Amino acid sequence: MSIYSEIERRGAVGIVALNRPDARNALNVGLLQELRGAIAEMAADKTVRAVVLTGRGGAFCAGADVKEWSETTPESVAAAGTTWIDEALALVREIHDLPKPTIAMIDGAAVGGGLDMALACDFRYASARSKFICSYTHVGYSPDCGGSWLMPRVMGLEASKRFAFTGDLWMAEVALANRLISHVSADAQALLADTMAFAEKLAAGPTVAIGLTKTLLNASADRSLADQQKAEVAAGEICATTNDHAEGLAATMERRAPNFTGT
Repeated sequence: MSIYSEIERRGAVGIVALNRPDARNALNVGLLQELRGAIAEMAADKTVRAVVLTGRGGAFCAGADVKEWSETTPESVAAAGTTWIDEALALVREIHDLPKPTIAMIDGAAVGGGLDMALACDFRYASARSKFICSYTHVGYSPDCGGSWLMPRVMGLEASKRFAFTGDLWMAEVALANRLISHVSADAQALLADTMAFAEKLAAGPTVAIGLTKTLLNASADRSLADQQKAEVAAGEICATTNDHAEGLAATMERRAPNFTGT
């Protein structure tokens, strides 16, 4: 039973929502574990072909639950068998590696570890009132959930340094200008419509091919050209066995729009 999160399915789009509105969806261990379970469920469900990650109650995520973080002791960690950072690091990796397109739908604040979670998604759609803070330096700390790896890949090195060093608050339009987010909608209602339209477009595509393309692109910066070409050949061999590849070829020959099934 989920206490801090919700899962919803709208056709081929899965929606994973953080639901601790009284805490601005701050990440405690329970929420982190539920989110990891939800992402695993989205990965395993073949009917889900795109995933939206969002927050309820007027916030995306306020970052770490500072109260829980400050009360952590070696004894409590031993009793729980895990730590906040173990769960947070794993969650960000699992969102990043999910072999389906992901969109962070942000209405409100995305802060610290919550920002890192959004950065792990393929796209970030936000409402005009949304705000973004890489808040680690506010408490004399450095990024710890993967943001230092994700930010430069999303918006470049210099903009990432400016954002992280200063801890400045960026409203949605500034975030868009710096490529931190992909799209700005006027309000929450428009954000839902815009996000779902894009998610449904992605979900109507060839799921296996999109997933393999995502894996190739994510790995490209860390490979030589020759190694990337080998990986492309291996991915292509998998794509060649799919129904979607056969349908795509047939549609091209017949000069019609393809009807992909995700298989």
